[in-house]
Amino acid sequence: MSRWSLAIPMLALPALLTAGSLSQASPNPRPKGTLVIVGGGSRSEAMMRRFVQLATRNGASRIAVVPMASSEPKETGDAVAAELDSLGATTFVFLVDSAEAETQTAIRRLDSATGIWFTGGDQELLTAAIGGTASLRAIHDRYRDGAVVGGTSAGAAIMSDSMITGNQQPPGDTLGYYGDEYPAISRHRVQVTRGLGFLPGAIVDQHFIRRERHNRLMSAVLERPTLLGVGIDESTALEVGPDGKWKVLGESEVLVYDARRARIPALEGERLGATDLRVHLLPPGSIYDPKSGRATIPPR
Repeated sequence: MSRWSLAIPMLALPALLTAGSLSQASPNPRPKGTLVIVGGGSRSEAMMRRFVQLATRNGASRIAVVPMASSEPKETGDAVAAELDSLGATTFVFLVDSAEAETQTAIRRLDSATGIWFTGGDQELLTAAIGGTASLRAIHDRYRDGAVVGGTSAGAAIMSDSMITGNQQPPGDTLGYYGDEYPAISRHRVQVTRGLGFLPGAIVDQHFIRRERHNRLMSAVLERPTLLGVGIDESTALEVGPDGKWKVLGESEVLVYDARRARIPALEGERLGATDLRVHLLPPGSIYDPKSGRATIPPR
């Protein structure tokens, strides 16, 4: 386990994980770049063309593919780079370990990137490789200056300050076809560690509707009510523009759990309860303002 993942033990999370405490980049002023956060599964050509469009400056783009979440990072990086190249982008694979991520050589490779794409896999592998490093700071610099940052599956989970790892207590207590569903809503059950901090004030879950992950995101949010829970389904993306508003793209829905005004009583043991928890079910084309908590759903 890396120094990055050891920073926050599982059972100490409620007191430590607040919206501002882990951010890698100040939310003020707003970054000039855009986030494209994909919930996993298949990615439509239109969705990826949108990412390339956002990465294009003066008719050209230079996109870094960051594949360290994958168990086969070179193969995954090459495949995603080829996908983006076929859509007119110019790409390179940014494959580094935690030591290489601190070097000037790595940082210089990111200097002219107009887009950064994080692949799927295991989000803890990715945060172990670049969490807290000079390369991550360079990526944040690019985002603040206008680059688009995107990712899918594990590459979506890392976007927020606080990251769901996929582990829980007791280990292996899962249900369902995929073997990673969560059978209860309770305290101290869901492991949340430090993400890469591109989406402050939120916690992202992915494959959300398809894999029935409502229990774990609701548990995480009720223990951390200052954070918005963002559940992004497969083949679906959340686009976060420079104005801070969220737009739903793709084929399915995004759910938002907002407990900022909820009443969450202190109950005995690990049991959770809440009243006035707000839930938004947002189909494609919907706009959500995280500041006001207001959503606009497009007409049929």
